[in-house]
Amino acid sequence: MPHSGSRVSSRRCGTANSTRSGNAKYLINRAIEDVCTHDYAPLADAKLDGDEIICPRHGARFCIRTGAVMAPPAYEPVPTFPVRIHEGRVQVRDARWD
Repeated sequence: MPHSGSRVSSRRCGTANSTRSGNAKYLINRAIEDVCTHDYAPLADAKLDGDEIICPRHGARFCIRTGAVMAPPAYEPVPTFPVRIHEGRVQVRDARWD
């Protein structure tokens, strides 16, 4: 159930900095948490549609760049995290652990 005043908008997600390898799309400056905020389903096997990730359980859509909800049934954004490549390793910073 949405919080008072929450709405899912029809805004566009925007363009993410990404690269493709075959059918896989890799986001190179952000990571998204592996959980749907609707019912906590994992997003690891979710499909991508442009810059949106689609929860395989109920179809909620999130912007992979910002985590914003793009379509219900979710109403809370998914956390996203900054990513960098340092000395050939992918590093993700989760400020919740600071």
